Amino acid sequence: MLIDLHAHNLLPDMFDHDPHWGPFFIVGESGRWNIRIGDWVLDLVTPEDKQQAESGRAPSKEAGLAGIPSDPKLRLEQMDVAGIDRMVLSLPAHMYMYWTAPDVNIKYAQKVNDANAAYCADSERLDFWAHLPLQDPGASVAELERAVTELGAAGIGMGGANFGGLEVDDEAMWPVWEKACELGVPLFVHGHNQSCSWGSRAALERYELTSIVGFMYDETALFWNFICGGVLDRFPQLKIYITHGGGYVPYQLGRFEATNEVLGDRKNKQPVSQYLTNFWFDPLVHSRAMRKAIVDVIGVDRLVYGDNFGGSDGVREDLTEGLGLSPDEAEKIRSGNALTLLSRA
Repeated sequence: MLIDLHAHNLLPDMFDHDPHWGPFFIVGESGRWNIRIGDWVLDLVTPEDKQQAESGRAPSKEAGLAGIPSDPKLRLEQMDVAGIDRMVLSLPAHMYMYWTAPDVNIKYAQKVNDANAAYCADSERLDFWAHLPLQDPGASVAELERAVTELGAAGIGMGGANFGGLEVDDEAMWPVWEKACELGVPLFVHGHNQSCSWGSRAALERYELTSIVGFMYDETALFWNFICGGVLDRFPQLKIYITHGGGYVPYQLGRFEATNEVLGDRKNKQPVSQYLTNFWFDPLVHSRAMRKAIVDVIGVDRLVYGDNFGGSDGVREDLTEGLGLSPDEAEKIRSGNALTLLSRA
């Protein structure tokens, strides 16, 4: 069995929400379709979209919007081809909208969650991570309650840093973590494009830095802030899944442990390694040797399967192959650990 926890979903109802922020679907001068949010424009596409544009077959804006698959049967067919039994969908990280006025994202979160719930409603193979307006923790608590208890969301889909100026260890955020523990749902952590919040300065970013490098920084910052801020001492039942191989965490775990011990303003009561039971990671890195290293450092019990299905850097091969895993170990990563993470017991 294969459960893919890292797969993004675009639906027509997710566009044209706000006159400035959008998000908007555009086709640029290069013929590549893309997303615009305020003054920021995404400069990444999937390999398939790039090939389509270079062959002169890119769609018009109207055709592109019409081509966004609102019928889940297409996703289920894609899953069958890829051998995926169950998938949990999330809003693309470029569209988290933490940089907007809170009321904009409150309405947008409701719209996104309603759209994903309707998309997943008729299939036991599809679930979704709830989008929350995390720049407004009070509104996030209310929307999380609604998304989980009324719409069936699997947990929280979120960035790793800078929620309208808040960080995960700010006490203002604690009611959100309390509600997640009360509901027994996990956090799906995926860095987001900080440059979306730069306004007219967004055009100054080169080479998609806050995406390609910044996602992993954001995810690592969340790990560090949750621990050092004492959040996991206050909420020891919190379950957190960090994408992209855990950011930089597995590669610098020893450094985090050593420096935390001599950190003057830390609030955590235990060594860093003791909090790993709160975390899950996926092996989504683009090197088999690095995947092996993640298995060695983190261990098979803390790994779940997520491959950024359909994304620009999605891995289109089995992430558990060639790692020297036993069948039981591979099955833990492919499904067993995910079932534990998603369980509300």
